[in-house]
Amino acid sequence: MNKTKIGIFLSLLMLIGLCSCQEQKSNNKLLLNEVLIDNQSNFQDDYGLHSAWIEIFNRSYGSADLAGWLLKVSNQPGDTVTYFIPKGDVLTLVKPRQHALFWADGEPNRGTFHTNFKLNTQTDNWIGLFDSGRKLIDQIVVPAGTLSADESYARVSDAAGQWEVKGGSPDKYVTPSTNNKTINSNAKMEKFEEHDAVGIGMSISAMSVVFTGLILLYIAFKIVGKISVNLSKRNAMRAKGIDKHEAKELTQAPGDVYAAIAMALHEMQSDVHDVEETVLTITRVKRSYSPWSSKIYTLRETPNKK
Repeated sequence: MNKTKIGIFLSLLMLIGLCSCQEQKSNNKLLLNEVLIDNQSNFQDDYGLHSAWIEIFNRSYGSADLAGWLLKVSNQPGDTVTYFIPKGDVLTLVKPRQHALFWADGEPNRGTFHTNFKLNTQTDNWIGLFDSGRKLIDQIVVPAGTLSADESYARVSDAAGQWEVKGGSPDKYVTPSTNNKTINSNAKMEKFEEHDAVGIGMSISAMSVVFTGLILLYIAFKIVGKISVNLSKRNAMRAKGIDKHEAKELTQAPGDVYAAIAMALHEMQSDVHDVEETVLTITRVKRSYSPWSSKIYTLRETPNKK
């Protein structure tokens, strides 16, 4: 009984530890990814307005829920505004490697993704992301004067440690709700196309792989078949109590035995059918006529109408 109680207690401790580890791991899934403060002609919200926005990225390969989390912003020391992300909205569940965009327009009545604060273009902007347990997950300070209109302060790539200004050059453009670093070309594909523009090498390599696989399958099935046949023979010999030497003697019959078997088969095939005549005889059958057998008298006459 004591051992059972101890086992249950240890199982509960392990379960609590796993839950806490999973919770701590899930808290590290979400990060601040990109911030735009002065939105003049950039991305529009669902009301068609240009407002500042904050992008959060889920860097894990599992979904993470922002419901109950906190976004805090401070433009001056000691002046911090907190936005509580509401619960009950299915859109707060961020899918793996996806983004969530919050509009810093000071209009929380417009929806879940509209905060109760605004970002200041003249001062530093401290932004903090807190989980439902009020634990700081990520934070960033956007220095004053760093960003011009329609420029964002973003990580070099999603979840990267370095930040940079985007929007000042064509190769570094603002990317709301999408990857911070978009690859327009594939170096491996370009190199392969350079060496094999027509695709002959790819065709040959693909056919070689297919035929090699078929040959290997044939060899494997052949070996497996031989092994299975030998095992079945060995099991049959064991069941009948026959030794290997006896089985070898039974399989190696002399030539005269085969000759006798062949002659017996030949005689059996030649004596099965009798020799029949090839003349056909046709005998004409005559039958005497009788009114009783005539069909015309069996027909009913149609009554005359009067």
